[in-house]
Amino acid sequence: MSDAADFAAAVRGSDGAVQLWLRVQPGSKRSQVLGMYGDRLRIALAAPPVDGKANAALILWLAELFDLPRAKLQLMAGDASRDKRVEVSAPLAVVRARLEAASRIG
Repeated sequence: MSDAADFAAAVRGSDGAVQLWLRVQPGSKRSQVLGMYGDRLRIALAAPPVDGKANAALILWLAELFDLPRAKLQLMAGDASRDKRVEVSAPLAVVRARLEAASRIG
């Protein structure tokens, strides 16, 4: 991704209530930010899409990425869908910066 403007559609909200609009691909070789998928951020997830394992792995992976406790992240929508919305209790600038850094290394 070229710049923070790419995230405008996928990373919304304000400090303390950041909404991530995601397209998740479970069953990948490793978890990573892949880029944009329409107006959503595409995430490859190294967890199978069975029995909520992918949702739990997504929250854990994002918590590690943002260096936050899991309690600061909540799956708001998309429990049984690839399209998900996650709320992060963190500063908006930090969330965007960490996602952009992860997309460059990923």
